[in-house]
Amino acid sequence: MNKTVEKQELIDKIVEAIQDVKGEDIMIFDLSNIENSVAETFVICSGNSNTQVSALAGSVEKKVRNELHDRPWHVEGTDNAMWVLVDYVTVVVHIFQKQVREYYDIEELWGDAKITKIENEI
Repeated sequence: MNKTVEKQELIDKIVEAIQDVKGEDIMIFDLSNIENSVAETFVICSGNSNTQVSALAGSVEKKVRNELHDRPWHVEGTDNAMWVLVDYVTVVVHIFQKQVREYYDIEELWGDAKITKIENEI
């Protein structure tokens, strides 16, 4: 399997895991054409509380581990769960509490990226 297909499968599993725990405002940022970006793709979502943010991060890790047999290279922010980062090297997942996401306005920081908004399932 080529790297592009593997990366897309990873992104798809991450989005599924977020949707499983009712994550909100899911956005995918394609940073592959941005010079010196820290990853090729960012997946960003919001949760309503530190409990939900922790559950979202746990869901992502579990689904990717169980279905793709992959583990994150690094996880950060689980102590207070205001903003959890799950790093799969080419794909980085940012899970924010809503007010923290609004404060940092990460979407604006990566304004040159191609952005895909995922509509929440009902």
